[in-house]
Amino acid sequence: MRDASFQALQAAARSARAPMGSRARLVIAGATGALGNEVLRRLVGLQQYAATQVLAREPITAGLRGVGATLVPSDDPQAWPPGAADTGVVLFDPPRLFYGRERALWTPTPQQLPALAQWMRRSGVRTLAIVLPHAQGRLPESLKRGLANLDEHAVASLGFERLLIVRSAQKPRGDGVRGWGSALARWMLSITRFMVPAREQPVRSPKIAEFVSAALQLAPPGIHVAASELVWTAAQGDVRAAVRAWLARESG
Repeated sequence: MRDASFQALQAAARSARAPMGSRARLVIAGATGALGNEVLRRLVGLQQYAATQVLAREPITAGLRGVGATLVPSDDPQAWPPGAADTGVVLFDPPRLFYGRERALWTPTPQQLPALAQWMRRSGVRTLAIVLPHAQGRLPESLKRGLANLDEHAVASLGFERLLIVRSAQKPRGDGVRGWGSALARWMLSITRFMVPAREQPVRSPKIAEFVSAALQLAPPGIHVAASELVWTAAQGDVRAAVRAWLARESG
């Protein structure tokens, strides 16, 4: 079964494209999971980037015009040679194991963010978007702990023209108790999920992807942090209008 992310790339590659020099180049780290797939699908579908590169740990032969995979030589971005891009996107969703193509892609850990941001800066990236996962509770414990300690100040000091941080993660509700008894209790309580108020439910991946896409198109120079409450509110209506209003309030 082919990964939907690369199906989206193929569809974009078959469409008409503007001259290479007229649009920016995009690099995505962590184009995996439900959220990474949606962000990749939407950004490539916009056809606003002359080239799109996804970071991979294994060779991938996509045979796509204008898109492709950049093979990382190691898990240490500080040792990577510079690439060539104008816009970078970082996501942390782990790959879905039943998608073979996703397993070949490289996904950063939160601890690697400062080094990855430095590599992107060396590669010419002027706009960086960092997207937190929409369902933090589904991540491994090590990733959840890392997300609480993101060194955003170090990233902000690197001199990006635009830095976007989208906080769409939700705090896990578990009490930390393990064992079959707590698992049974969680299963029994799961039937009440349909009675949870909409405001307390996670935002769907397509809406987060739409928010990220609009922010990349509309955000002026500077550092812009979107709180999870803002993303939720935007997802209830016209996302683009909500992003425009948020940015107007920031600059006002």
